[in-house]
Amino acid sequence: MRPLITLLGLVGVWAAVQHFGAVPDYLLPRPVDVAACLWRQRGLLAGNAAVTLAETLCGLVLGSACGLALALAMVAFATLRRWLMPLVLLSQAVPVFALAPLLVLWFGFGMGSKIVMATLVIFFPVTAAAFDGLRRTDPGLLDLARTMDANPALLLLRLRLPAALPVIGAGLRVAAAIAPIGAVIGEWVGASAGLGFVMQNANIRMQSDLMFAALAVLSAMTMALWVAIDRALRWSLAWAPDSDPGVTGR
Repeated sequence: MRPLITLLGLVGVWAAVQHFGAVPDYLLPRPVDVAACLWRQRGLLAGNAAVTLAETLCGLVLGSACGLALALAMVAFATLRRWLMPLVLLSQAVPVFALAPLLVLWFGFGMGSKIVMATLVIFFPVTAAAFDGLRRTDPGLLDLARTMDANPALLLLRLRLPAALPVIGAGLRVAAAIAPIGAVIGEWVGASAGLGFVMQNANIRMQSDLMFAALAVLSAMTMALWVAIDRALRWSLAWAPDSDPGVTGR
């Protein structure tokens, strides 16, 4: 109930600011108007939310797979790490907003450019988390495995990777939270469907209630995606120690 109470408190502050601050409705609509718009435009919002969700999930899968594969390759081959790590860091120096028009130009106005944008947004957090986790395996375990004639491939797949899974899980949680950002940015630049497309058109038409309704749907979708990833990771990594009683429910 705590998140629900917090949400209701924020909505109450929103309503108070809108009412007592004499803010025009076109700048800050009333919560009741946004709720009415959510119901009135539920078909429009649901259809476009499905498009954004599909783009987000595809980008999440591709970005996570590419990031994990690159992290494994950089840990396995030191020469590759020295060549690729500067490029990985350089990829984050370029703002994603600057890449969006190019991606739309290269991949078109369909889902392709949005999936690529979501992949780029997700790629670095997963790569950084996986690479950091793979490097922090207990040296004593590595020495013990080497005395038992374990080859580098076995060390990587049977020792480093399982030990790094909790850290990789943290990277996946971050990726789940920011995955919709890439899709929405791509939809703002050029699209014919999606929640970003709805928000952009609502902004042009000064339909602030529809814009806030689309934002509410996007926020709920992002929270649901994060919770699903978090629950899946807690189930699959139940063996990993967790020292926070508030998280485990003890």
